[in-house]
Amino acid sequence: MSDLISLPMIERLVSFDTTSRNSNLELIEFARDYLAGLGARCHLVPSGDGGKANLYATLGPADRGGVLLSGHTDVVPVDGQDWASDPFRLTERDGRLHGRGTADMKSFIAIALAHAPLFAARGLETPLHFALSYDEEVGCIGVRGLIEQLAGFPVKPAMCIVGEPTEMQVVTAHKGKISVRVHVRGLECHSSLAPQGVNAVEYGAEAVAMVRALARRKMAEGPFDDDFDIPHTTVHTGVIQGGTALNIVPADCTFVFEVRHLPGDDPRAVLDELRARAEAELVPAMRAVDPAAGIDWDLYTEMPGLDTRADADVVAFAKALAGRNDHAKVAFGTEAGLFQTRGGIPTVVCGPGSIGQAHKPDEFITREQVALGEAFMRRLMDKLCAPT
Repeated sequence: MSDLISLPMIERLVSFDTTSRNSNLELIEFARDYLAGLGARCHLVPSGDGGKANLYATLGPADRGGVLLSGHTDVVPVDGQDWASDPFRLTERDGRLHGRGTADMKSFIAIALAHAPLFAARGLETPLHFALSYDEEVGCIGVRGLIEQLAGFPVKPAMCIVGEPTEMQVVTAHKGKISVRVHVRGLECHSSLAPQGVNAVEYGAEAVAMVRALARRKMAEGPFDDDFDIPHTTVHTGVIQGGTALNIVPADCTFVFEVRHLPGDDPRAVLDELRARAEAELVPAMRAVDPAAGIDWDLYTEMPGLDTRADADVVAFAKALAGRNDHAKVAFGTEAGLFQTRGGIPTVVCGPGSIGQAHKPDEFITREQVALGEAFMRRLMDKLCAPT
């Protein structure tokens, strides 16, 4: 593995089990100590309970903006997945480097960290910033606190590159997302007396059918943006729970759905439409049996989309680093939308690996993609450092 300088660092980062339910502090403290040893100015932004943290670190001068490289440290669970090798031990098979987070997205972080000593040794004329965050996989939670603190810094980065897996293609836009939890409150009774109860599962199913009908309409009527891999807003129910026994009319049903929306397609309008239809078509019949019955809607996470102009400076800059002139728009979400909308930092997404490998058993990144990521860092070095 010695031909690629980043491989030992990828191996090290994969070894940290930073599944979102766990702490990421061991990885963050490792990265902090590593970068501080190179002379970086390091700043931790802890979670409210102190069990996790973001790391913001800077190499180079402090009086100008510079370039921010951003990545999340958490990974999705491996529970129930059939892996051919230990998910938290980097394993190479046929030119593929397997391990949880290799694609999404520890390899990008590792490539950046592995090249940090080279940036430091060569001498940075323009600063290089590192942002490592927590809980991206459960709603881009951690980075929000980091972005809030950046607003108070005397100088913030001039641009940001989020290294999610795009196979080193520059991504200028991605969809936003809202996640909604719906609680249907019915009235419990013996199933032999079903008309005297309010069946929360059945009303929940009708509400889910409304979600599905709206998804079909978005697919048929748009709005559309054909530059996206999925060119319309999508609406999807992922989990439903309710009932205790067949002979009991259930009093409760909960389901969660998401709206992944095109930039410019208001997801709250989608939620408002669904809520209004349910209130008009379902709730009156429920309350005719029990006035206390009803449906509660909780928007519990919201992630803005990214929409960077194709002619923006950050796009041209990232294309030069990637060594390619094309760009794309993608359906999956990232922290990039938050950096741009809340942080006011021009942002694109560009990183090694394929999103098609993310979250799967035997997740992998190829040696070729790692090599392309390393070439990206060498070109960045030429842009930011003193001439050799």
